Amino acid sequence: MNTYELDGTSLSFDDVGEGLPVVFLHPTPLDHEYWRPLTENLDGVRAILPDFRGHGQSELGEGLPVGAFRAVSDAPALTVAQLATDILALLDHLKIPAAIFAGCSIGGYVLLEIWRRAPERVRGLAFVCSKPQPDAEANLPRRFSMIEGARHGQLKEIFDEMAVSLIGNTARWRRPEILAEVRARMTLTAEAFVAVQTGLATRPNSLPTVDTIQVPVLAIAGGEDNGVTPDEMQAFHSAPGGCTFHLLLDAGHLAAYEQPEKIASMMADWLRYL
Repeated sequence: MNTYELDGTSLSFDDVGEGLPVVFLHPTPLDHEYWRPLTENLDGVRAILPDFRGHGQSELGEGLPVGAFRAVSDAPALTVAQLATDILALLDHLKIPAAIFAGCSIGGYVLLEIWRRAPERVRGLAFVCSKPQPDAEANLPRRFSMIEGARHGQLKEIFDEMAVSLIGNTARWRRPEILAEVRARMTLTAEAFVAVQTGLATRPNSLPTVDTIQVPVLAIAGGEDNGVTPDEMQAFHSAPGGCTFHLLLDAGHLAAYEQPEKIASMMADWLRYL
């Protein structure tokens, strides 16, 4: 792993392969290894695989804003704005003027912030099981409950439950060992977990942003995804740059890990036109 520093915080990333630079942003509470099975099946790209701060080998850092989530007013927030700042700093560190970006879940939320902040650095956007809508009001009590649970030493139980809910039923049936693999990558501290959940609860509504995206969009939805529905991802069709949409009926929220070869093939087809 490589590292770079931003405002005193050490952030880690991997940089493998040669060709078109593609930055892959992982879901929480996993790390960059989520994308490894897919990138190993994707030729002709330079895969840049950062760990978000607080994930993998990246430090969480200090000075995160407090008070954004009214239900837990003392909780620090790891915002999509901060994560976008980190990724743009990584591009600067690598001297990459523009790249293709792919994101799953929170990774996709960060892509939308990057587009708002620096569209000139974006050549294309691929969203895998991610959506532009803000956190639903009905989901906020669950965020509050997980934050309280993490603060009271229940993070192991939370991660055990998340591993099951994030993986599609079909993937768990086809390859039962996937559950242990995914669970082993959940290494966030309670402090980082609280900050992430607070940031997710307070992320902005990005539906208006989709209407401004002038570059090609790839959207891949999972039919067994409990957190991001295919209908929600249909919103990407309004992007002026055009949207290529795929629905994998037998994939869950971690579709790119569940079916890396299939999604790598979809990405390769899409990348040919960029």
